[in-house]
Amino acid sequence: MDRRTFATAALAVAAVPLLRRMACAADPIRIGLGMAQTGPLAANGKSALLAMDIWRDDINAKGGLLGRPVEFVVYDDQSSPSTVPGIYTKLLDVDKVDLVVGGYATNMLVPAMPVVMQHNKVFLGLLGLGVNATFNYPKYFSMTATGGADPRISISEGFFQTAMAQDPKPETIAIAAADAEFSARAAEGAREQAKQLGLRVVYDKSYPPTTTDYTPIVRAIQATNPDIVFVGSYPPDSVGMIRAANEVGLKTKVFGGGMVGLQATAIKAQLGPMLNGILNYDFWLPVPKMHFAGIDDLIKRYQEKAAGQGIDPFGYYMAPWAYGYLQVLAQAVEATKGLDDEKLGDYIRKTTFKTVLGDIKFGSNGELAESRVVTVQFHDIKSNDAEQFREMGTQTLIAPAEFASGTLIYPYTAARPQ
Repeated sequence: MDRRTFATAALAVAAVPLLRRMACAADPIRIGLGMAQTGPLAANGKSALLAMDIWRDDINAKGGLLGRPVEFVVYDDQSSPSTVPGIYTKLLDVDKVDLVVGGYATNMLVPAMPVVMQHNKVFLGLLGLGVNATFNYPKYFSMTATGGADPRISISEGFFQTAMAQDPKPETIAIAAADAEFSARAAEGAREQAKQLGLRVVYDKSYPPTTTDYTPIVRAIQATNPDIVFVGSYPPDSVGMIRAANEVGLKTKVFGGGMVGLQATAIKAQLGPMLNGILNYDFWLPVPKMHFAGIDDLIKRYQEKAAGQGIDPFGYYMAPWAYGYLQVLAQAVEATKGLDDEKLGDYIRKTTFKTVLGDIKFGSNGELAESRVVTVQFHDIKSNDAEQFREMGTQTLIAPAEFASGTLIYPYTAARPQ
């Protein structure tokens, strides 16, 4: 072998590990999750996935994470908690994804926790209420507005504060909740606040999530003549309770509180005028004081992509949080220069993140350090046209005061069609 041949061969051999390193550097970072694409949570799940796709495209347009493109591995959890452990086991043991994040909602996050904990992975949950209360897992972080010391309280704190500021002040309360993870936590928070505020509980019962006829429940509530009716529910039972309240002609002073689903445009349009007077939680709305840096552009692009896809056309509820929790994860990956879950967890715990929801910081329990829940009342809804919910003409943000866009119509019956 002459010197030129030897040099060429040596260069080729040396290039092999270099090429291999370059190929590895280009391998995608794979983020795995389960997300409702069918079943009663699908409306919000699909909305979240669209926002996540926008984030993926944005991050890849900037060169990806750590110089690598980002891909999602997503399975449909079918809105069923029973599917979740298998999904996360497959993601981690078979697909061997680099990172995992939570799908949408408390009932889906809770069954994922044991699997994630067994694998010692960082886990950001999307809109879960008090998920970590029983696990105390240091690598869980909850990307939802129900921050502060006790999410069970923060989900309805504005609801109760608003109610108790009225004249005459309410004295009695009825509590109805589904026998499920989210609803049970919301009802616990309602009971604690009722006790603190001196409200007398005249009705306090749970119902099976499979309930289809809510009229007997509302009639039983009406028989106790409560000043406040607090409901902790998921989309199907939220719709069922409101239809039953409309049928029975529920007479109370304040109605709502912890009803999931009323944030989704399709459900708002489905219920139409039946929503009038209801006071409920929300997590973001297009009011002037909530236009954080980057959120208007996100909402604009979301709405352009959502058109004609049969998903929530506005994206106010899911898009900011779904995009935001990936911003948190991305900033942690870039800052720690890797995918080590211990380093990622430590960084997320101590850092304030810049997101489309403004500055985000987590407390010691993995929840947001401060609550971001807003309390909203529906009013002046006259049809089932979805377009009326694009702006704030049929919804008033009541609390907290710094974001308020108006005052409460009180009592509930005063906002109802006569």
